[in-house]
Amino acid sequence: MNVEKKLAELGLVLPDVPTPGGSYVPVQISGNMAFTSGQTALINGERRYLGKVGKEVSLEEGVLSARDACLNCLASLKKELGTLDAVTKIIKLVGYVNSAPGFYQQPQVINGASDLLVELWGEVGRHARSAIGTAELPVNTSVELDLIVEIKKED
Repeated sequence: MNVEKKLAELGLVLPDVPTPGGSYVPVQISGNMAFTSGQTALINGERRYLGKVGKEVSLEEGVLSARDACLNCLASLKKELGTLDAVTKIIKLVGYVNSAPGFYQQPQVINGASDLLVELWGEVGRHARSAIGTAELPVNTSVELDLIVEIKKED
């Protein structure tokens, strides 16, 4: 499996790993599990898709925001692991959607990340998931998400 080759075939490039905006690390590893910190659609220093989905941000833009946030999680994993091929299973994705009042399509928004993971990893990319609507997110971002993945154990 060559995940980065699949990314290129989709016309996608991993962004620079965002600098943490607080007192935390981008990835934490415990045993054969890696946990990413929450990521948003900050691509190479440019904030995208700001505002509430269902008001300033369309459903389609929310889907793209979730995809971009997922790309940031993957960039963080690659930096920590050296290669995305070290990921053997996507375990769980938790997605938060900055939702306008009356917006109830959080699962469709987070599909922007879920669908990408399945495109890249196939069946091992299928995962448990939460898609949560929130009243606000940091810096008015539209989506934030984090991943839990299984990784190859070092011998």
